[in-house]
Amino acid sequence: MSHTYNVTRLPNGARIASVEMPHMRSATVGVWAGVGGRHERVREGGISHFIEHLLFKGTKRRNPRQITAAVEGVGGYLNAFTTEDHTCYYAKAGAPHFERVCDVLTDMYMDSVFAKAEIDREREVIREEILMYRDQPAQHAQELLTSTLWPKHPLGRPLTGTVETVSRLGRKEITDFHRNNYNGASTVVTVAGRVPHAEVVKVLGPALGRLPAGKRARFQHSPIHPGRPSVNLHTHETEQTHLAMGFHTWGRRDERRFALKILSVILGENMSSRLFQKLRERHAFCYSVSSGMVTLADTGALHISAGLDPAKLEPALRMILREIAAIAKGGPTRAELKMAQDYTIGQTLMGLESTTNQIMWMGESLLGYGRVLCPVEIEQRILAVTRAEVQAVAGECLKLGRLGIAVVGPLKDAGKIEGWLR
Repeated sequence: MSHTYNVTRLPNGARIASVEMPHMRSATVGVWAGVGGRHERVREGGISHFIEHLLFKGTKRRNPRQITAAVEGVGGYLNAFTTEDHTCYYAKAGAPHFERVCDVLTDMYMDSVFAKAEIDREREVIREEILMYRDQPAQHAQELLTSTLWPKHPLGRPLTGTVETVSRLGRKEITDFHRNNYNGASTVVTVAGRVPHAEVVKVLGPALGRLPAGKRARFQHSPIHPGRPSVNLHTHETEQTHLAMGFHTWGRRDERRFALKILSVILGENMSSRLFQKLRERHAFCYSVSSGMVTLADTGALHISAGLDPAKLEPALRMILREIAAIAKGGPTRAELKMAQDYTIGQTLMGLESTTNQIMWMGESLLGYGRVLCPVEIEQRILAVTRAEVQAVAGECLKLGRLGIAVVGPLKDAGKIEGWLR
């Protein structure tokens, strides 16, 4: 079933996008700010994520419990997340409660009070969150990988900040950052479900119209990849060694991204992939191995992750590199290409049956491209990818000079890993 996307821009620059899904009994609303981790200065590390937490901690009309009860009390749910590019607050409930959900989200977004007591209390909560991630070796390896791929750059810093940066953030810094970045120019609201667009604009327009026009946040462009592999080892006495490796790729407007997506699927995005079949099914090197993509405005990465017995790290890493070399040299088979294309299209179309995935599609499209991407257009671009294009992007980006590796486990000498790469 195809859907029609409608977008309305308010005089202050805020955009309201919706897709009506009359067969659904629910509605999901997302309120997006086009500011995230990459827009932070060093001393502000983690401030976007901190604000994400604080918007649940009280407004002029609601205390923290009233915020959540207003949505959960009608069977809905409320959540938020922060990325490098943006911050999103979203809620889902039955369609008859659409106005209530919008009122709660806009109240949080625009009229949070940032009480000092709540800031100090939430600072401790975030500290525990940071330590929790540090105690999860797979998550820690991913954070080490980003710092390896983008050293001394906002993209290489953890989105949560560090215990030190979060401890330093004061109320004035937080409220200034919120005031400067939560404005009409950076705000997008997306709605999917059993609500017509005219009603969406009627309900949301008056509240969003109060936002100052402002300007979109600027970010520091990413540096060119260093031209040599980088290894980041964190020695830790774990039962498994956690490997995360990534190759510098391209930004979201680069036409090669479609072939790159097919390459990622072929390598490790499902159980039919080369790495899953080789490392797990054939050689039993690991329980899980996967690949994926990060695509940002001006840069990106293709990443591969695995959890391994420490003794199997070397043969597994060598096998991954051999598989990468093989696809760069010979490209995918026709069957692999067709399966990867069908898988990518199928996953996208099935995902868009969900109202929550629909608001994510619209929000990421508008903030990243300035328009809502048409799923049919993306399907056509995926189907147009050729074997030669997949081979070309593999040969161009899967090079040691673009590689970063992070390892968390009992290994004590990073030089061993560097030696395996020669």
